[in-house]
Amino acid sequence: MNLSRRSFAALALTAGLAPIGSAFSGCTGGAPKESGSNGTTSSPAGALRAGVRADVMGFGYLNEKTGKYYGLEIDIVHELAERMGETDVALITVTPDDRKEMLLEGDIDLICACYSIADSRLENFDFSPAYYTDQVIAVVQNSSMITAIEDMRGRTFGTMSGSNAAPLLSTKLYEIGMSDGEVVSANDDNSDVTFKTWHLLQFPSYRELSDALETGTVDAMVLDGAIAQTYLNDKRSVIEGFDVAEQSYGIATQKGSELSASVAQVVQDMLDDGTIDALVDKWD
Repeated sequence: MNLSRRSFAALALTAGLAPIGSAFSGCTGGAPKESGSNGTTSSPAGALRAGVRADVMGFGYLNEKTGKYYGLEIDIVHELAERMGETDVALITVTPDDRKEMLLEGDIDLICACYSIADSRLENFDFSPAYYTDQVIAVVQNSSMITAIEDMRGRTFGTMSGSNAAPLLSTKLYEIGMSDGEVVSANDDNSDVTFKTWHLLQFPSYRELSDALETGTVDAMVLDGAIAQTYLNDKRSVIEGFDVAEQSYGIATQKGSELSASVAQVVQDMLDDGTIDALVDKWD
């Protein structure tokens, strides 16, 4: 296989996308009441169905013992629903692998799940103004003695499948001259891709990605800084001076839906009146 860097990025970013589904069907009145849903799409009739993360401390985290979600994005969803006059909120766990399809197919009404605003995603979804800006970083085990990005030449990077970390990393390594961008070999789902000067493995969950770093299956894991906080410890370090890309998180809705304009306006209001800043400070 001889895919260019551009071709690889396009494949990684567009895989699995389907036509836009039906528009949001709204609900009205009262303060929002939460109902949790761990990995399912069942929810009370008329509830605002929000796709959130269950595994990112500080953003969206599910306490399986209590069934309660906690984090910045959980608070944003509740504040959003209250300002929109929504009665019920159904929090539904999504992952990087399934969140696109769940929104496209109408299983959820919005995504508020560390979902970065990207040109490829704007082709399929509407986004609110950004409520959080983050850096994509590379994390290594201290025992590896890797201290600079040049030390990763010929080694293996790991990313989470379904995220856009892989194409961003491919682009960055090309830009800094560490890669010519040409793919030597790749499997069908791009979970195992070999370039001339580096190797990429993609994993179905951040836990598996973190385990792969610990066992040495990968030499560095590349992920959003906000998500990395869940997996950093005193045996790991961030590669200093190497930021893959800046990403801004927004709330995604179906393109052209009735919900899009309302969500965008409410998030902008929350930015203007300092609510977002206060919530970020709360969870920082």
